[in-house]
Amino acid sequence: MIRLFTALEIPDEIADRLIPLQRGIEHARWIERDSFHITLRFIGDVPENIADDIDTELARIPFTPLTLTLEGVGAFGGPEPHAIYTSVKPDAALTILQGRHESAMRRVGLKPEPRAFMPHVTLARLRGVDVGEVFSFIAENNLLVTPTFVVSRCILYSARGTVGGGPYVPERAYPDSAYAGDLNL
Repeated sequence: MIRLFTALEIPDEIADRLIPLQRGIEHARWIERDSFHITLRFIGDVPENIADDIDTELARIPFTPLTLTLEGVGAFGGPEPHAIYTSVKPDAALTILQGRHESAMRRVGLKPEPRAFMPHVTLARLRGVDVGEVFSFIAENNLLVTPTFVVSRCILYSARGTVGGGPYVPERAYPDSAYAGDLNL
């Protein structure tokens, strides 16, 4: 079994703008710079033969570069937040791409994703933190807007089966370029 998800990479110049935000919440587990991404579809734990089918389906999805912007910060979990994120400005092409990833996963027999797609970049995972610090962080950073950036490929990542799952390993890119060859899962 291997844990997989599809995502978009965050360019270095945008990651450089997110790193300085990662402060002000004691006991937050800040996400490593190299692990920043925008999840398109969490796949979960699958057998290796299904991973090959997933790769085949993902390779069939047409990809046109996306122009995206990150804006604002928020927290998942309501009154007991468990993660802090920055949102991706709504983008029709991104929504279409995510829908194609969802359809591809259904074609290989996976169950539909029950959560609505909310594109974001996770900045921190939270457990045992002061809720006041979280809401202060949001208030201080909610006007964040990054420069627009271009994403030229999707990545199929593998992850550890733990909370947070990192470090994430890029297994294949679509369109395939630097990750040519057999899927090494």
